[in-house]
Amino acid sequence: MASSLFNIIDDIIFLALREDMGTGDITAESTIDSKATLTATFTAKDEGVIAGIDTVKRVWEILDSNLVFESFMTRGDRVKSGDKIATVSGNAVNILTGERTCLNFMQRASGIATLTARYVQAVAHTNARIVDTRKTVPGLRVLDKFAVYAGGGDNHRFSLSDGVLIKDNHILASGSITEAVKRAKRYAPHTVKIEVECENMDHVREALSAGADILMLDNMSCDMMRDCVHLCSGRAMTEASGGITLDNVAEVAETGVDLISIGALTHSALALDISLDF
Repeated sequence: MASSLFNIIDDIIFLALREDMGTGDITAESTIDSKATLTATFTAKDEGVIAGIDTVKRVWEILDSNLVFESFMTRGDRVKSGDKIATVSGNAVNILTGERTCLNFMQRASGIATLTARYVQAVAHTNARIVDTRKTVPGLRVLDKFAVYAGGGDNHRFSLSDGVLIKDNHILASGSITEAVKRAKRYAPHTVKIEVECENMDHVREALSAGADILMLDNMSCDMMRDCVHLCSGRAMTEASGGITLDNVAEVAETGVDLISIGALTHSALALDISLDF
């Protein structure tokens, strides 16, 4: 598994480098002595949570194995403006060639980790866990979800094969919640949990009767979620989803739900401002 994951990340890095380099960095190659060596420093320009350091380290290894990368922080560490995150030393042309790719990875990952940490802090007084969704940049899901984890969140499904999540379109296509759960139980391995999206109390009652393991409470009011949590107590886990922001996440968590899934963690996070300077 570790080897397979490493290959996936390497594929992402190779694609990013090919995209940015084209046939070569004509600016760095034409203006700098090919043998020049320098040290460049990654510096935080804003407060946040750092992520993507391992990916950046791997970029330098792939680009030039002679480059020396030294990190002063690990993923999940908090930084403030002016903090030094890491340095890379070696061939100046190669450092400049990999600069934008490394910054893109680290800034995006750190932005996701920072936003996740804010949500986690907002519900820290409850037992609710913040989880991500599959609303990630195509091809970057593994990195996006690592960043959520670095920010203190948890990961929902990595792919469609990781679990059964019966949503409104599945219910319509199969005929009912009961029929959809029945079919899923017959098809899926016994180790896979079955989650059902519910929009009202009738859906919740039917999903519980059908034997669902997790109920996704979709776009419900906090009062309705509280009633659902009471009804589900000891029978199924509950997950709040839809319309959740930093302004209302604490109120949602206080209903007693087990999980709160937030697509914005990965589809709307602002990149953390980080520089790389000689």
